[in-house]
Amino acid sequence: MKRVVFMAMAVLLAGCGNKPLAPDWQANAHGALERYEKAYLSGAARAADAEFALARRELAATGEAGLVARAELTRCALQVASLAFEPCAGFEALRQDSPAPERAYADYLLAQPAAADLLPAQHRAVANGRGDAAALNAIADPMARLVAAGVVFRANRASPEVLQLAADTASSQGWRRPLLAWLGAQLRLAEQRGAAEEAARLRRRIALASAEAS
Repeated sequence: MKRVVFMAMAVLLAGCGNKPLAPDWQANAHGALERYEKAYLSGAARAADAEFALARRELAATGEAGLVARAELTRCALQVASLAFEPCAGFEALRQDSPAPERAYADYLLAQPAAADLLPAQHRAVANGRGDAAALNAIADPMARLVAAGVVFRANRASPEVLQLAADTASSQGWRRPLLAWLGAQLRLAEQRGAAEEAARLRRRIALASAEAS
């Protein structure tokens, strides 16, 4: 969703020569959201909160609800990717003034019926009921894949293969927070099945990833 937020902005930032410089808020908000995402995924909660507050402040200065709403949806999407199913309160406060695609994406993140044709292309299959590992693996972008997996999990449709794919995706990117969340989901499933050896392996992996967290 962040890429959508700054699609138009990228054109302005790439300007040079005699073209007017882009407003400071665009570069400031873009940089803060980039740093927010990195901090959140690494598990640095305090730094993530500070960067998001900066990004939101810069976007709010425009008075454009749609821009702020997209930033809030970026935050909600990262939470869903990390199995942190909290209310998307920041967006809901802006819902009535947000464009239809943002409202559809918010519904999608909540695992509620959403207008698939208004969603980013990589999420349409899941919105239309596909939630198997093959459908998720077809999503090229790792973050979009994790978000889609989180939506499937939230809808109680995640198979063991989906859990494994999500854990592998987070691991390959070095994203500690979602990795720990998906390993935890795998651990709970292993314990429910009475798979003692698998549960022990997952606990060791969780301990390893947790021990290196700052």
